[in-house]
Amino acid sequence: MEKLAGVIRAAVDKYNMIEEGDRIAVGVSGGKDSLVLLLGLAHLRRYYPKAFSLTAISVDPCFEGQESDFGSIEELCREINVEYVIRRTELYKVVFEDKQAKSPCSLCAKMRRGILHNMAKELGCNKLALGHHSDDAAETLLMNLFCCGKVECFRPVTYLSRKELYMIRPMLFCDESKVRSVAERYRLPVVKSRCPMDKNTEREETGKLIEELSLRYPDLKAKLIGALQRGDISGWGVDSRQEKSQ
Repeated sequence: MEKLAGVIRAAVDKYNMIEEGDRIAVGVSGGKDSLVLLLGLAHLRRYYPKAFSLTAISVDPCFEGQESDFGSIEELCREINVEYVIRRTELYKVVFEDKQAKSPCSLCAKMRRGILHNMAKELGCNKLALGHHSDDAAETLLMNLFCCGKVECFRPVTYLSRKELYMIRPMLFCDESKVRSVAERYRLPVVKSRCPMDKNTEREETGKLIEELSLRYPDLKAKLIGALQRGDISGWGVDSRQEKSQ
């Protein structure tokens, strides 16, 4: 855990993600990434020189009209002394039944983020931490290039001016294999996704492509992350706190 917290701290320090007195909401989907982020931040909270508090928040899409069981995550939060709030929603009904969206993942993600933003503000938090890691960043960079013709990625830190809320991504320097290792070592209570699109997305395909290309171009993911930093793409090379999203 010390090693994970150290990698998280490296990103936090580089991009000034945490300030004294911050109240940070951690978006917990139930997957390994968000649970590892929660555990890592809870550990970092013990000794980081700037005091901050944590609240875990989950949005339940209620797939097929059924509430998800987050009981094991509630127990984890009690063990690490973190408040946990769950919001049940009709996301599944809206995205898959009412709108029958052609790109359900994009719409669902957008709506889910909006709900997370509102929850964070309602709970008095000034920052929202998300569990994106370096594999996610590499995939996003290529997806934007191949699908949209844009060289960009999600930002390490984004300020949402309408919400007066910062979004931070403290696991940017963690690769997925290490995240998976931590989740398995600590037997984190991963809640299996019931989303009908699970494992059948553009991101999954891009991840497979990176794996294939890595056989020919060693350390490809690390090189993509390096390119983001050296090119200062999407604020990866500098402190990006001042970047604002309307």
